[in-house]
Amino acid sequence: MPEITRRRLITAGAAASGALVAGQLTAATSAAAAPGRAPAADPFTLGIASGDPLTTAVVIWTRLATDPLHGGGMPDRAVAVSWQVAEDQRFRRVVRQGTAYAQPRFGHSVHVDVRGLRPGREYWYRFRTGGHVSTVGRTRTMDAAPSKLRVALASCQNWQHGYFNSYADMRSQEPDFVLFVGDYIYESAPSTSSVRVHEGSGEPVTLDQYRNRYAQYRTDPDLNAVHAAVPWIVTFDDHEVDNDWAGEVPQDPDKQPHDAFVNRLTAAFQAYYEYMPVRATAIPNGPHIQMYRRFDFGDLARLNVLDTRQFRSNQVTSDAAAKDPRLTMLGATQKRWLINGLERSPARWNLIASQIMMAETDNVAGPGKNWFYDAWDGYQVERNDLMARFQNIRNPVVLSGDRHLTMISDLKKDFSDPKSAVVGAEFVGTSISSNGDQSVDAFNAQWDPLRPDNPHWKLIDCHRGYHLFDIDRDGIDAKVRVVGTVRKPVSAATTLSSLRVDEGKPGVHTV
Repeated sequence: MPEITRRRLITAGAAASGALVAGQLTAATSAAAAPGRAPAADPFTLGIASGDPLTTAVVIWTRLATDPLHGGGMPDRAVAVSWQVAEDQRFRRVVRQGTAYAQPRFGHSVHVDVRGLRPGREYWYRFRTGGHVSTVGRTRTMDAAPSKLRVALASCQNWQHGYFNSYADMRSQEPDFVLFVGDYIYESAPSTSSVRVHEGSGEPVTLDQYRNRYAQYRTDPDLNAVHAAVPWIVTFDDHEVDNDWAGEVPQDPDKQPHDAFVNRLTAAFQAYYEYMPVRATAIPNGPHIQMYRRFDFGDLARLNVLDTRQFRSNQVTSDAAAKDPRLTMLGATQKRWLINGLERSPARWNLIASQIMMAETDNVAGPGKNWFYDAWDGYQVERNDLMARFQNIRNPVVLSGDRHLTMISDLKKDFSDPKSAVVGAEFVGTSISSNGDQSVDAFNAQWDPLRPDNPHWKLIDCHRGYHLFDIDRDGIDAKVRVVGTVRKPVSAATTLSSLRVDEGKPGVHTV
């Protein structure tokens, strides 16, 4: 990859066999950097994580922080961090190891792109600096020719709205990876009436403030544990920066001048990279970050991870404006990349991770329409073009978030025509905690009158949780896993509904 090559982020590590192995570091590691003394206090307070799994590689991550909610507490110098990857939990069969340097300019985060692993294997990993050793994490590489795949879909975890207790159940389900489609943090100011209160005194704007907000979220024990147990594939939505931002336009441009918002984007993306287990291609370039990317799982599935924020036209506010053909959600380059990836895909299942909902939401009962403009409804010409193309794509399935509810739909070639062809399926995952516990009766009173105007909806529900997918060559079996409450640290999870997408038959049905 050109970005990785240019930065020459390479370190050599000795494998168990004694051979030298290159461990690619995605955290600005310099061979000439002089290691600083290890901190006296425990620096592994934020845990460990892995992500972006490939057949022979995976990224392992940590961030050193002795005082995580107050800037990290680390000295202004590089700190040497050794890492190990083993085939067993006791590290008797170490297969890769090396030394990274946690640099202050990256918040003392460490991203090691561990290469040369074996496909379809579980591995254990850990970090060490001075006399301190991190917890042991488990990760896995992807099978080169898988016959099945298990994926957990998550999004929207608002600290103030509740605990992230769904992750305890998710971890017990042992997915091959977690797909997180946005709103990892929320930028809202502290509210003392909340279930849990945000740190700080207002919305994060500076790099230190975003770092502190991420650090608070990483102290949630269930989030911390699932990061250590399962590799993640991530993308962001709006709340990692500012509610409903589009391109370089904030939600409230009258209050955030352009230059100030560009600085905010730069800080937010920097903190995002520092906290996510992603590769060097995601190192930000000022107010820009490369996040759309693709993962192939043999010929079973292709996953296209979108970025629906950086390149979109400013959000519209009327039905007429939503039909403007000049509007784009993806930008020209990303749209070409997506279409080429779909049309040339060798995979049986073509998955699209879209932060925001693609199916229509008609908010008006009876004649007329009114749409949810922040989603694809606000960019209808581009959405309709994709729907037309889906008709010639093998098994397109969209995995979304953002709405703080479960909304599972058929995708239609033309949503204005109820008789239009079904061209795919969409699973809008509910939130981990955002919107908190909701009244089922109040929810149904709001949404039931809209069902006749949205016949493509197959399931709509307000419980908190996540979606679990078992993908094989014949179909996708989906379970909506929900918890009873997010107002308590522990809550049992149950399957609210089971659904299926059959190979070669566009659409979704309950089972």
